[in-house]
Amino acid sequence: MSLQTLLTPWVSQWLLSPERLQRQRARAERQRRRRGAAHEILYFHQVDDPYSALAAQSLPLLAQRYEVQIRPFLVPAPGDDVAPERERLEAYSRDDAQWLAAHHGLHFRDPGQPPSTRAVQHTAQQLLQAIIEGTFVDRAGALSRALWQSQDQDSTTPMPPAPRSAALSDHLQQAQRLRERLGHYLGATFYCAGEWYWGIDRLHHLEQRLQALGATRQTPLLPTLLYPPAEDLRHDVAPQTAQTLEFFFSFRSPYSAIVAERVFELARHTGAQVQLRYVLPMVMRGLPVPQAKRRHIALDTAREARARGIAFGRLQDPVGRPTERGLALITWAERHGRGQAYVLAFMHGVWARGLDAGSERGLRQIVEAAGLPWHEARQALQDNTWRQIAENNRQALLAMGLWGVPSFRVGHVAVWGQDRLARVQNALLPATPEPPA
Repeated sequence: MSLQTLLTPWVSQWLLSPERLQRQRARAERQRRRRGAAHEILYFHQVDDPYSALAAQSLPLLAQRYEVQIRPFLVPAPGDDVAPERERLEAYSRDDAQWLAAHHGLHFRDPGQPPSTRAVQHTAQQLLQAIIEGTFVDRAGALSRALWQSQDQDSTTPMPPAPRSAALSDHLQQAQRLRERLGHYLGATFYCAGEWYWGIDRLHHLEQRLQALGATRQTPLLPTLLYPPAEDLRHDVAPQTAQTLEFFFSFRSPYSAIVAERVFELARHTGAQVQLRYVLPMVMRGLPVPQAKRRHIALDTAREARARGIAFGRLQDPVGRPTERGLALITWAERHGRGQAYVLAFMHGVWARGLDAGSERGLRQIVEAAGLPWHEARQALQDNTWRQIAENNRQALLAMGLWGVPSFRVGHVAVWGQDRLARVQNALLPATPEPPA
């Protein structure tokens, strides 16, 4: 075992620990008080991003609820290195934002295509002017809504793009450099005293932090959180028909790791049959995952895991040989009726116990934790049919309009992300069906 393999679980456990996070927060708060500064939120808005359209609607609510200064910035779309499969991402973002809007009582309608370049440029100029005038918080929501409702995007007559002013170009470049320096790459992002919060999905974390700091205004009639996370189903239901829940996951995906047990529990409560559809990690398929993205995902996953009481953080990256050996045993584990138990044991082993699944000792601990015989597992490792299965699953994922994991399909409903399990639950429950796409 190399020194890096030996030390990685301990280092990651410290880096992702709640104790370290609390020390960072306390230090940031002491520095703020010494400066006599107000609580400050930096908000990064991507003009043609559906999630930014939702986030912009939330800015006046944040300003109403908390004693904070909100500094807005306009940023360009993320680069290809952090946003692979851009066309699929853009199409899915519109559909997902429409569902989020309906779920939380906001405004967004998927027009079926992005707004025109001219409309985006025009709105960007208006938003920059609002930043200059100090009215962005109040105006950004309405301007974003108007952009997505613009008739310009429905025109069949090609129109030249609106000219981008030098001031707008300069602002975008400076804002992008600031976002990169602070460690992020997406729009619809909030930065507060060293921590990032993406979209309205993570605003409850930011609100809880502000509440702990005593930054809440006197608004007793408002709910505790603007967009609280959905509760998991805790009781059995009787669906009208048996359904299949397809679970697309990667052993290297930390979000897959923290959602797997919740997926299996949801299936048990609804009587759904889980179909395990594993894929190779992006980096093992030749897709880049830059350091800033890896770092943010690790920190965000740790925060999400803590919020739901899921063990996570003492990790051993299973990229390469560990993942290949792990995937080779799934079909064998399913034949023993222990497929889900094995997936959970592998996820917990590499993401919470820091086991090296590429070693005999580490993989054996995982196999035996799943209640499976190691001597049979060693023979099953010789079976390479998993490679074609993983590729078939990847092709199925792309055919659904998705590309990343964890993803799920129930009937005609296909969704991406561990924070969309509520939408999967709705698809499984007879009382809340979704209309066909």
